[in-house]
Amino acid sequence: MASKTLQRLMDVAPRGQPLDPRLLRESGISAQQTTYFVKAGWLQRLSKGAYLLVGDTPTQNGILAYLSRRIPSLHVGGKTALDWQGVRHNLSFRDRIVLWADQPHAMPEWIEEYMPYTFQTTRLFDADMPADLSLSALPNRDPSVLVSEPERALLELASDIGKRRAKGQPLEEAINLVSSLRNLRPKVLDTLLSHCTRVKVVKLVRDLGQASGFAWGHDLQRHVDRLGPGRRWTSSRKDAPKFTLKA
Repeated sequence: MASKTLQRLMDVAPRGQPLDPRLLRESGISAQQTTYFVKAGWLQRLSKGAYLLVGDTPTQNGILAYLSRRIPSLHVGGKTALDWQGVRHNLSFRDRIVLWADQPHAMPEWIEEYMPYTFQTTRLFDADMPADLSLSALPNRDPSVLVSEPERALLELASDIGKRRAKGQPLEEAINLVSSLRNLRPKVLDTLLSHCTRVKVVKLVRDLGQASGFAWGHDLQRHVDRLGPGRRWTSSRKDAPKFTLKA
Protein backbone atom coordinates (compact mmCIF):
# COMPACT_ATOMS: atom_id res chain seq x y z
CA MET A 1 0.00 0.00 0.00
CA ALA A 2 2.81 2.41 0.89
CA SER A 3 4.53 1.76 -2.45
CA LYS A 4 1.34 2.59 -4.37
CA THR A 5 0.87 5.77 -2.37
CA LEU A 6 4.48 6.77 -2.98
CA GLN A 7 4.10 6.08 -6.71
CA ARG A 8 0.98 8.23 -6.82
CA LEU A 9 2.85 11.05 -5.11
CA MET A 10 5.73 10.76 -7.56
CA ASP A 11 3.27 10.86 -10.45
CA VAL A 12 1.37 13.97 -9.33
CA ALA A 13 3.94 16.02 -7.36
CA PRO A 14 5.12 19.06 -9.37
CA ARG A 15 8.87 18.87 -9.94
CA GLY A 16 10.96 21.65 -8.47
CA GLN A 17 8.15 22.77 -6.16
CA PRO A 18 8.38 22.17 -2.40
CA LEU A 19 5.32 20.36 -1.11
CA ASP A 20 3.32 21.85 1.73
CA PRO A 21 0.92 19.82 3.92
CA ARG A 22 -2.13 21.04 1.96
CA LEU A 23 -0.64 19.95 -1.35
CA LEU A 24 0.27 16.59 0.16
CA ARG A 25 -3.29 16.14 1.43
CA GLU A 26 -4.63 17.06 -2.01
CA SER A 27 -2.36 14.35 -3.42
CA GLY A 28 -3.85 11.80 -1.02
CA ILE A 29 -0.90 11.73 1.41
CA SER A 30 -1.84 11.86 5.09
CA ALA A 31 0.27 13.41 7.84
CA GLN A 32 1.17 9.91 9.06
CA GLN A 33 2.25 8.84 5.59
CA THR A 34 4.29 12.02 5.20
CA THR A 35 6.20 11.20 8.39
CA TYR A 36 6.74 7.63 7.17
CA PHE A 37 8.11 8.77 3.78
CA VAL A 38 10.51 11.20 5.50
CA LYS A 39 11.83 8.47 7.80
CA ALA A 40 12.08 6.03 4.88
CA GLY A 41 14.13 8.54 2.89
CA TRP A 42 11.62 9.21 0.11
CA LEU A 43 10.81 12.74 1.21
CA GLN A 44 13.25 15.41 2.35
CA ARG A 45 12.06 17.87 5.00
CA LEU A 46 13.34 21.32 4.06
CA SER A 47 11.69 23.11 6.99
CA LYS A 48 8.41 23.04 8.86
CA GLY A 49 5.68 22.67 6.25
CA ALA A 50 8.07 22.17 3.31
CA TYR A 51 8.98 18.81 1.79
CA LEU A 52 10.68 17.70 -1.41
CA LEU A 53 10.93 14.38 -3.19
CA VAL A 54 14.41 13.00 -2.69
CA GLY A 55 16.50 13.73 -5.77
CA ASP A 56 14.45 16.81 -6.68
CA THR A 57 15.80 20.37 -6.45
CA PRO A 58 13.75 23.53 -5.77
CA THR A 59 13.47 25.80 -8.80
CA GLN A 60 12.66 29.51 -8.86
CA ASN A 61 9.20 28.90 -10.30
CA GLY A 62 8.59 26.06 -7.85
CA ILE A 63 9.60 28.13 -4.84
CA LEU A 64 7.37 31.01 -5.93
CA ALA A 65 4.43 28.64 -6.37
CA TYR A 66 5.09 27.19 -2.90
CA LEU A 67 5.27 30.65 -1.32
CA SER A 68 2.13 31.78 -3.14
CA ARG A 69 0.25 28.98 -1.43
CA ARG A 70 1.59 30.01 1.98
CA ILE A 71 1.61 33.84 1.94
CA PRO A 72 -1.57 35.83 1.28
CA SER A 73 -1.20 38.63 -1.31
CA LEU A 74 2.32 37.52 -2.30
CA HIS A 75 3.40 38.69 -5.72
CA VAL A 76 6.52 39.41 -7.77
CA GLY A 77 6.93 43.16 -8.05
CA GLY A 78 9.14 46.13 -8.81
CA LYS A 79 12.26 45.62 -10.90
CA THR A 80 11.70 41.85 -11.23
CA ALA A 81 8.16 42.31 -12.53
CA LEU A 82 9.41 44.76 -15.15
CA ASP A 83 12.26 42.43 -16.10
CA TRP A 84 9.90 39.49 -16.59
CA GLN A 85 7.82 41.67 -18.92
CA GLY A 86 10.79 42.66 -21.06
CA VAL A 87 11.82 45.93 -19.37
CA ARG A 88 15.44 45.72 -18.25
CA HIS A 89 18.58 47.84 -18.22
CA ASN A 90 21.53 46.06 -16.61
CA LEU A 91 21.84 42.31 -17.11
CA SER A 92 22.82 40.45 -13.95
CA PHE A 93 23.87 36.84 -13.53
CA ARG A 94 21.64 36.31 -10.50
CA ASP A 95 19.39 39.23 -9.67
CA ARG A 96 17.45 39.05 -6.44
CA ILE A 97 13.75 38.34 -6.94
CA VAL A 98 11.66 41.25 -5.62
CA LEU A 99 8.69 39.93 -3.61
CA TRP A 100 5.83 41.96 -2.15
CA ALA A 101 3.06 41.08 0.31
CA ASP A 102 0.76 42.87 2.73
CA GLN A 103 2.07 41.19 5.89
CA PRO A 104 5.51 40.07 7.13
CA HIS A 105 6.29 36.38 6.89
CA ALA A 106 9.12 34.34 8.39
CA MET A 107 10.89 32.97 5.34
CA PRO A 108 12.65 29.59 5.70
CA GLU A 109 16.42 29.85 5.44
CA TRP A 110 16.67 27.35 2.58
CA ILE A 111 14.89 29.71 0.15
CA GLU A 112 17.87 32.09 -0.01
CA GLU A 113 20.10 29.16 -0.98
CA TYR A 114 18.09 28.45 -4.10
CA MET A 115 16.54 31.85 -4.87
CA PRO A 116 18.08 35.15 -3.71
CA TYR A 117 15.24 37.55 -2.93
CA THR A 118 14.10 40.69 -1.18
CA PHE A 119 10.76 40.73 0.64
CA GLN A 120 8.85 43.99 0.87
CA THR A 121 5.73 44.67 2.94
CA THR A 122 5.45 48.46 2.60
CA ARG A 123 1.81 49.47 2.19
CA LEU A 124 1.56 51.69 -0.86
CA PHE A 125 -2.22 51.88 -1.25
CA ASP A 126 -5.28 52.72 0.81
CA ALA A 127 -7.77 50.11 1.96
CA ASP A 128 -10.26 51.04 -0.76
CA MET A 129 -8.09 49.68 -3.55
CA PRO A 130 -8.67 46.01 -4.48
CA ALA A 131 -5.63 44.06 -3.32
CA ASP A 132 -5.23 42.32 -6.69
CA LEU A 133 -5.50 45.44 -8.83
CA SER A 134 -2.91 45.38 -11.64
CA LEU A 135 -1.66 41.90 -10.65
CA SER A 136 -1.80 38.99 -13.06
CA ALA A 137 -0.14 35.70 -13.92
CA LEU A 138 2.29 35.63 -16.84
CA PRO A 139 2.18 33.18 -19.76
CA ASN A 140 4.47 30.16 -19.44
CA ARG A 141 4.73 30.59 -15.66
CA ASP A 142 2.80 28.98 -12.83
CA PRO A 143 -0.69 30.54 -12.84
CA SER A 144 -0.67 30.77 -9.05
CA VAL A 145 2.26 33.23 -9.13
CA LEU A 146 0.99 36.79 -9.53
CA VAL A 147 3.18 39.50 -11.03
CA SER A 148 2.74 43.28 -10.92
CA GLU A 149 1.69 44.75 -14.22
CA PRO A 150 4.05 47.52 -15.41
CA GLU A 151 2.06 50.39 -13.88
CA ARG A 152 2.04 48.85 -10.40
CA ALA A 153 5.65 47.70 -10.80
CA LEU A 154 6.61 51.33 -11.46
CA LEU A 155 5.19 52.43 -8.09
CA GLU A 156 6.96 49.55 -6.34
CA LEU A 157 10.21 50.44 -8.10
CA ALA A 158 9.84 54.04 -6.90
CA SER A 159 9.21 52.83 -3.35
CA ASP A 160 12.59 51.08 -3.29
CA ILE A 161 14.54 54.16 -4.37
CA GLY A 162 16.50 55.74 -1.51
CA LYS A 163 16.48 52.71 0.75
CA ARG A 164 19.58 51.10 2.20
CA ARG A 165 22.10 50.36 -0.53
CA ALA A 166 22.01 46.62 -0.01
CA LYS A 167 18.28 46.49 -0.80
CA GLY A 168 17.56 49.82 -2.42
CA GLN A 169 16.94 50.70 -6.04
CA PRO A 170 19.49 53.07 -7.64
CA LEU A 171 17.79 56.19 -8.99
CA GLU A 172 19.90 56.21 -12.17
CA GLU A 173 18.87 52.66 -13.04
CA ALA A 174 15.21 53.51 -12.38
CA ILE A 175 15.46 56.42 -14.82
CA ASN A 176 16.91 54.08 -17.46
CA LEU A 177 14.18 51.51 -16.86
CA VAL A 178 11.43 54.11 -17.14
CA SER A 179 12.85 55.23 -20.48
CA SER A 180 11.58 51.89 -21.84
CA LEU A 181 8.06 52.25 -20.40
CA ARG A 182 6.55 53.99 -23.41
CA ASN A 183 3.32 51.99 -23.37
CA LEU A 184 2.13 52.43 -19.78
CA ARG A 185 -1.66 52.69 -19.58
CA PRO A 186 -2.54 56.18 -18.28
CA LYS A 187 -5.90 55.13 -16.82
CA VAL A 188 -4.37 52.23 -14.87
CA LEU A 189 -1.53 54.42 -13.60
CA ASP A 190 -4.01 57.15 -12.65
CA THR A 191 -6.08 54.67 -10.62
CA LEU A 192 -3.03 53.35 -8.77
CA LEU A 193 -1.75 56.85 -7.99
CA SER A 194 -5.23 57.86 -6.79
CA HIS A 195 -5.03 55.13 -4.15
CA CYS A 196 -1.33 55.59 -3.28
CA THR A 197 -0.71 57.00 0.21
CA ARG A 198 3.08 57.45 -0.05
CA VAL A 199 4.24 61.00 -0.80
CA LYS A 200 7.70 59.81 -1.82
CA VAL A 201 6.32 57.27 -4.30
CA VAL A 202 3.89 59.68 -5.93
CA LYS A 203 6.55 62.38 -6.29
CA LEU A 204 9.09 59.97 -7.75
CA VAL A 205 6.58 58.65 -10.27
CA ARG A 206 5.78 62.25 -11.21
CA ASP A 207 9.46 63.09 -11.67
CA LEU A 208 10.26 59.87 -13.52
CA GLY A 209 7.25 60.42 -15.75
CA GLN A 210 8.26 63.97 -16.57
CA ALA A 211 11.82 62.89 -17.31
CA SER A 212 10.62 60.13 -19.64
CA GLY A 213 8.84 62.54 -21.96
CA PHE A 214 6.07 60.00 -22.55
CA ALA A 215 2.40 60.98 -22.62
CA TRP A 216 1.58 59.03 -19.46
CA GLY A 217 4.07 61.20 -17.54
CA HIS A 218 2.10 64.40 -18.11
CA ASP A 219 -0.33 65.87 -15.59
CA LEU A 220 0.74 63.83 -12.55
CA GLN A 221 1.15 66.83 -10.24
CA ARG A 222 -2.49 66.55 -9.19
CA HIS A 223 -1.69 63.33 -7.36
CA VAL A 224 1.10 65.09 -5.44
CA ASP A 225 -1.27 67.94 -4.57
CA ARG A 226 -3.81 65.44 -3.23
CA LEU A 227 -1.29 64.21 -0.64
CA GLY A 228 -0.11 67.64 0.42
CA PRO A 229 0.87 70.53 -1.84
CA GLY A 230 4.06 72.37 -0.98
CA ARG A 231 5.61 69.47 0.95
CA ARG A 232 9.16 68.48 0.08
CA TRP A 233 10.39 64.93 0.69
CA THR A 234 13.99 64.24 1.71
CA SER A 235 15.58 60.85 2.21
CA SER A 236 17.50 60.47 5.45
CA ARG A 237 18.34 56.77 5.69
CA LYS A 238 21.75 55.71 6.90
CA ASP A 239 24.00 54.24 4.17
CA ALA A 240 21.68 55.48 1.42
CA PRO A 241 22.23 58.33 -1.05
CA LYS A 242 20.47 61.47 0.13
CA PHE A 243 18.17 63.28 -2.24
CA THR A 244 15.26 65.71 -2.05
CA LEU A 245 12.05 65.65 -4.05
CA LYS A 246 10.52 68.99 -4.90
CA ALA A 247 7.02 69.94 -3.78
